[in-house]
Amino acid sequence: MFKKLFGNKEQSVVVVAPINGKVVALEDVPDPVFAEKMMGEGIAVEPVEGTVVSPVEGEIVQLFPTKHAVGLKTKTGAEILIHIGLETVSMEGEGFESFVKQGDKVKVGDRLITFDKSLVEEKAKSIVTPIIVTNSDEFDVELTSESQASAGETELLTVNNK
Repeated sequence: MFKKLFGNKEQSVVVVAPINGKVVALEDVPDPVFAEKMMGEGIAVEPVEGTVVSPVEGEIVQLFPTKHAVGLKTKTGAEILIHIGLETVSMEGEGFESFVKQGDKVKVGDRLITFDKSLVEEKAKSIVTPIIVTNSDEFDVELTSESQASAGETELLTVNNK
């Protein structure tokens, strides 16, 4: 588990798992954009089912038209991207359903997106789902040592103001 560096929620935010599955190091994601952290620091989950929930309390700042990815912003200013699978944009939204829109306020565990896991496995490069702090250069990001993720529960990242 994480050592809490700050008691004030405005200084630190915990990012819990948005999906159930096996935790994967970002460096092991089979896509250089994520593995080389070009999008930012983070972690990934290999999902065992097709429900994505909010990993933080915050606001939906972006929902891709293809519903394969969603961006959230926390009270601390950390921006979190959940990217379902790799090269899923080419599916053009097939098999994805969203339950939120840009501007919505969400709490940890609120349902964001569902997807057809079998269809993603069949049509995408990979089902591995990166969870990225896209503005991680502005924060100190601590990674979990957990190997399994329970949606809405398992702490994956702690994002602290520098």
